[in-house]
Amino acid sequence: MNINDTIVALSTVPGSAALAVMRLSGDKAISIADKVFKSRYGKKVSQQNTHQVLLGDFHYKNALIDEVLLSVFKTPNSYTGEDVVEISCHGSVYVQQKILKILQDMGARLAEPGEFTLRAFLNKKMDLSQAEAVADLIAAESEAAHHIAVQHLRGGISKSLGSLRERLLSFASLIELELDFSEEDVAFADRTQLRALVDDIRTTLKNLLDSFETGNAIKHGIPVALIGMPNAGKSSLLNALLEEEKALVSDIAGTTRDSIEDTLTIGGIQYRFIDTAGLRKTTDVVEAMGVERTQEKIDKASILMYVVDPTIQSPKAVITAVAEIRRDDTTLLLVINKKDLLEKEELNLFLDALEQLDLDALVYDKISISTKDDSDITALRQRFAGLVQWNTGSALVSNQRHWAALQAAMAGVMEVTQGIKENRSSDLLAIDIRRTLHEMGTITGEVTTDDILGNIF
Repeated sequence: MNINDTIVALSTVPGSAALAVMRLSGDKAISIADKVFKSRYGKKVSQQNTHQVLLGDFHYKNALIDEVLLSVFKTPNSYTGEDVVEISCHGSVYVQQKILKILQDMGARLAEPGEFTLRAFLNKKMDLSQAEAVADLIAAESEAAHHIAVQHLRGGISKSLGSLRERLLSFASLIELELDFSEEDVAFADRTQLRALVDDIRTTLKNLLDSFETGNAIKHGIPVALIGMPNAGKSSLLNALLEEEKALVSDIAGTTRDSIEDTLTIGGIQYRFIDTAGLRKTTDVVEAMGVERTQEKIDKASILMYVVDPTIQSPKAVITAVAEIRRDDTTLLLVINKKDLLEKEELNLFLDALEQLDLDALVYDKISISTKDDSDITALRQRFAGLVQWNTGSALVSNQRHWAALQAAMAGVMEVTQGIKENRSSDLLAIDIRRTLHEMGTITGEVTTDDILGNIF
């Protein structure tokens, strides 16, 4: 793509609507607008101050196309840093296509995907992590995902790394200076101060790396696997949680042969609830394939909901099953289902037996429910509130590219730390410091390659 071209694109969703917005950006944006727009108040677009909104007519070859609002943003005070004109027209598909075609005939070309944001980055209106956050903000489907995207858009990661990178860059300059005076054996960089800085960087990188599991899960929806014996009521529970008949329910054990999933937002976080085939040994080939896929879902889930039918499972069998499936990196909720089929005393005896078998050491929480009772389902949803901490005020890493760069930066920092401890020569320290600076710089865009920009935009 030629970044000197004037570009145009539809900024609103394609299709019929009350309104649609076209965006022009580039050196010719205002001159093109002057040729096709007649203000109701006589002034040309080029005569307007920046950040003005004008009412007028969009015309072409003496034909009126539509009555529009035109917004003017003059360089450098615009999203892209270039002259930008936004045209709000009526949302007829014909009108949208007609205006786009005319703007192209007047000298603009259709923008490539992400090109407006690419220009904003190239013109230093935002750094690379902020540019990536634009797409995350558009795609956010929950309060938590929106919160993370806004943090990144405001430069959350950049602020975490920026000052540390600048300080490390100063030390790198002093280390490089030592190389010029290697014969005199002069030390310009204080190794004690460098060690303290490297410790700060290591702590910051570790905090960011540790946040990735939560941030990435929130961005894509936290996977919750509903597991248990056949006919434990997993499908009925999924339908109750979603308030729709998503999964087929039958009294016949083994009805669910494949995983079924849907999303639900609770407490500002999107969860992906996955109904799985019942866990048991079976000679049915298709059901066995379903059980195998259940194990795959268990391995990938962040939260496991083990659904129990107390009318057919003993407390000891439940504890044994939970002990086999639990992992240290997952949260396990025990759901005792079908409580309506037991007398209150029977249910209490069941729960007491679980406690005596040291249940609390295996599960995060437990709850007794009936899928026929709305208040029980509400109570179960409330158990998810506060389960994932996301509104902490600190930046959460949710981008795979950032995580990989942070990993590489951490490896560089560890080498610098080891180099200081072993009193390595300045040239060897300089190599590891440059490596660390490079990886930190790829996150915010101080260091870029065509491949990185091509993948992002």
